[in-house]
Amino acid sequence: MTDATLTPRQFQEADGTGEWRALNAGADAWFDAPSHRAGAALVRRVGELAELAGHHPDVDLRADGVHVRTYTHDTSSLTGRDVSLARSISAAAADLGLGANPAATQRMQVAIDVVDREAVVPFWQAALGFDRSGDDRLSDPLGRLPRVWFQEMGGPRPLRNRIHVDAGTPWELVGAKLAALEAAGGRVAYQNRWWQTVADAEGNEVDVFPLEAAHGVLEGDGTGDWRVMLTAATYYPISSFGQGVALVEAVAGLADDAGLPLLIDLRYPGVTVDSGKDQHEAAGFAALAVAVQSAARDLGLVADTTRIRDFQLGIDALDVAAVRAFWRVALGYVEDPRPDLTDLYDPRRLNPPVFFQQLDEPRPQRNRIHVDLFVPDDQAEARVAAAVAAGGTVVFDAYAPDWWTVADPEGNELDIAVTVGRAERESSRG
Repeated sequence: MTDATLTPRQFQEADGTGEWRALNAGADAWFDAPSHRAGAALVRRVGELAELAGHHPDVDLRADGVHVRTYTHDTSSLTGRDVSLARSISAAAADLGLGANPAATQRMQVAIDVVDREAVVPFWQAALGFDRSGDDRLSDPLGRLPRVWFQEMGGPRPLRNRIHVDAGTPWELVGAKLAALEAAGGRVAYQNRWWQTVADAEGNEVDVFPLEAAHGVLEGDGTGDWRVMLTAATYYPISSFGQGVALVEAVAGLADDAGLPLLIDLRYPGVTVDSGKDQHEAAGFAALAVAVQSAARDLGLVADTTRIRDFQLGIDALDVAAVRAFWRVALGYVEDPRPDLTDLYDPRRLNPPVFFQQLDEPRPQRNRIHVDLFVPDDQAEARVAAAVAAGGTVVFDAYAPDWWTVADPEGNELDIAVTVGRAERESSRG
């Protein structure tokens, strides 16, 4: 198969891609695995196949499976190379006895409505440390966090949003970030000892943290490579994909031996090891962090803490229980079991957490921030129906099956979207 660009539908209809689903950038597959080590065996095979093909996917290892995303990094389009690699990876997973779960794939995007895009985009680029990948979008350079898309709105909506972003940064970079936000038109809306809320030129808010060094590091010797935000995380640049695979395998064994789940994300430029939100508070995590750091240094790797980022969404609600119930179903998330928390999280920890705050009085204006969720094309209608059954209302479906806009019981919006078939439908419309 040639390197000609393929539409998402053409990718999915190619032989051997039945376990993969095209989302908003590339194609994704999830393979269930019983442990980090079992998943790491597939990561090893993926690395070998990628080296042979000269085409390196993004790979995320979890305690219960492996997520792989393949796309052509220099064009951000699917091609025949992606089909060939996807087919080979599926065969490798089958050889290892790891089954695929196509319904598990999905990807979040955050959309911000703006009157003056150039007055807002530089602020968010500074807030998130993302690359400007187009006039109207920002992307995480490590491909871990949701893309942010800016769309024009007809006129100002001056009231405060009910949705905001939390953006964690290594503590030693926070001062420079706050200065950059001020230079980009930011206004401090709130501050305490842990975080500062900064609004962009049109009132959209980001919480920046941690403000104190004491809140940004793990205690104890041998953890200097780690930084604490919502998570504890470290990042190691790699000189080859194979070197990254070696680190993934080492960390997988350490995590299994410690009995603690880790988020281990392999990209062509480096490996991120992440605890997941608040999971670094578990007994034994500090010892695991020391062991991970030691293993990385044994491989000759040097941490680059400037690349670490954290991200979550906060939603204000009058009836937190009702709004949370909608988002749990609509996002396919699960509830954090800890008492007195409102958090929801992706059961595979591939998309960011969402939490809910009590709202004192109604804010009837439509938000300037909403969530896009790209799901498999064969799952979209069922997801919309489930969201409606959970208290949502379809408020726009003129472009279905490309997307449906569903509002929660208090008007916060989610676009449930697909990419498969869009190119063909747009072509038929002329």
